Amino acid sequence: MILDGKKIATEIRGELRTQVEALKAADKRVPKLGIVIVGNNPASETYVNNKMKACAEVGIEAVKIAYPAEITEQTLLTEVHKLNNDPSIDGFIVQLPLPEHISETTILSAIDHRKDVDGLTPENVGRTVQGLPSIISATPRGIRELLARYNIQTEGKHVVVIGRSNIVGKPMAILLMQRPYLSLPGMSAASLGDATVTICHSKTRDLKSICLTADIIIVAAGSPNLLTAEMVREGATVIDVGINRIDDPTSPRGYRLVGDVDFEHVAPKAAYITPVPGGVGPMTIVSLLQNTLQAYQLKIEE
Repeated sequence: MILDGKKIATEIRGELRTQVEALKAADKRVPKLGIVIVGNNPASETYVNNKMKACAEVGIEAVKIAYPAEITEQTLLTEVHKLNNDPSIDGFIVQLPLPEHISETTILSAIDHRKDVDGLTPENVGRTVQGLPSIISATPRGIRELLARYNIQTEGKHVVVIGRSNIVGKPMAILLMQRPYLSLPGMSAASLGDATVTICHSKTRDLKSICLTADIIIVAAGSPNLLTAEMVREGATVIDVGINRIDDPTSPRGYRLVGDVDFEHVAPKAAYITPVPGGVGPMTIVSLLQNTLQAYQLKIEE
């Protein structure tokens, strides 16, 4: 079965739109998201535009804050602090990647964790590790929501996560191994967890043998068609986070998008699988909107 992230994201956007309309009906202001972009990376521009469009669809106010690639790290830090202290902004993100002369760690660490709707600050990550209320990294949150909405249980299951990034791999593993007490506002089946998780990466030996023991495989390695059919047992669930451009002279654009999974050959063996595009990507964006509403609600409750 195809795990249709586009379909589920549409459902969630409808739910968010209802919540925002209820705020308007009660004469309350709507949530506001700030999106910081540095330079003119084409991929980043596309991602930002998609996020702005998604906000508009649910009624969340969004403002794009653009800076030239030449901005200094100190100047960008100053701008981050301004957003931290701006009462009209409920949450904001700094679109990655940043220019090489700017430390992503330095910038992300400067964001107020209460406004960190990407869920990447050390404090939010640490709170997630401890099972405390936190803002969860958008892609892992989206994957967890997708599993929940398709009623794919993780309790007692062996999950293999391929990739150890701070954005996907590590927080994904943490979420799935958590005890059910982890409470995430606005999420379905918050008890989803209690999995046995193995993290694999570029130095892992005999990846095939490890994957063949998995009930669920989540691939976030940034390597086209890394997961092949011979690495997947019958009936496994496969989540493909990768999105890669490969040359394709038969395509009008000269390229096509593929994931980290050899979809054509893995799909017949998998009980559930996400497509690329249309799987995890839409869930990541809608999770950012959920996180923005969560930051808004936390601010109102203070």
